[in-house]
Amino acid sequence: MADAPVTNTPVTFTAPIPGLENVHDFTLRSVEGAAGLYALEAGSPSPVRLFLADAAMFAPGYAPPVPEATLQALALEQDQARQVLLVLNHSPGSTTVNLMAPIILNRGTGRCTQLVLDGRDFPLRAELGSL
Repeated sequence: MADAPVTNTPVTFTAPIPGLENVHDFTLRSVEGAAGLYALEAGSPSPVRLFLADAAMFAPGYAPPVPEATLQALALEQDQARQVLLVLNHSPGSTTVNLMAPIILNRGTGRCTQLVLDGRDFPLRAELGSL
């Protein structure tokens, strides 16, 4: 079975990513040989790369509430399929994902947003292997 080809999808955030307010143009690139893993990349004003994991593959029970205003900004209906991506954090001996601030993507339009959830229901650093 051959690996799926690497895809490059331009994405536009409905609001700046916290900490990256001056970065606007991103590409979501699939990682060759690693299904469900992506690199979110921007080239200017300075190079940025975040690694993301598809929540459906790595945290199948994860279903964050998405406010109606966010769905409208993404041009999504409540029952329409959306892709939920989790920011990966790797350190020696551990890889965690941020369940408190998922990225919600409308694959059809390339519009996305980083949703910052209220409360303490979702951890900022959840061990990837424990999901």
